Amino acid sequence: MARTPHAQRLRDLLEDAIVDGHFAPGDKLDPEALAREYECSRTPIREALQQLAASGMVRVLPKRGTFVAQLSVTELVERFEVMAELEGMCARLAARRATTEELAALQRAQTACRQCMTAGDADGYYYENGTFHHLIYQASHNQFLTGEAARLHAILKPYRRLQLHARGRVASSFDEHEAIMAALVQGDAEAAETAIKHHVQVQGERFNDLVASMQRLQAQRQNGA
Repeated sequence: MARTPHAQRLRDLLEDAIVDGHFAPGDKLDPEALAREYECSRTPIREALQQLAASGMVRVLPKRGTFVAQLSVTELVERFEVMAELEGMCARLAARRATTEELAALQRAQTACRQCMTAGDADGYYYENGTFHHLIYQASHNQFLTGEAARLHAILKPYRRLQLHARGRVASSFDEHEAIMAALVQGDAEAAETAIKHHVQVQGERFNDLVASMQRLQAQRQNGA
């Protein structure tokens, strides 16, 4: 089936709605309701959902419908492991290849992160954090790697957002950014790779906090919150 421009636009809108938390992991996506919300026919909605299913952001369950992908703990840990490796590669290459302009853009993103942290704005930090990471992908100057990292980043965004609501996580995330930034500025590829892997990996207390957040989200859904 050929992809229509309208379906591609809807796909982008639905992806944004998922990563922004409008649709949470496990939520059912009703094509009729979506057609009403986005004021279009069901055909481009179905095409958009097919594209999202191909990317892994939604899952189609026979006779049940289409749901926002809800990863099990094992699946989540596996994807964060891969994400850490991909981002590690991006940071390693960026330490060698980033231009002065790209480093300046990263510093501006880090400044925006600081402002959100100071204001206690976890959601604002979430958006600026995404900008920080995507700038590192782009600074790797490897388009294939950038695309793969961005794709997995999008799938994990709802869970990264949950992480940032754990007490103290925004502050520790910012400090980890500082270590990444310092390594990139110094051109230290090994240190940049190590720092960003530590930043992305879900281990120890960070793992426990994420599982607790997932359980809280599931309880809210069951209670109709």
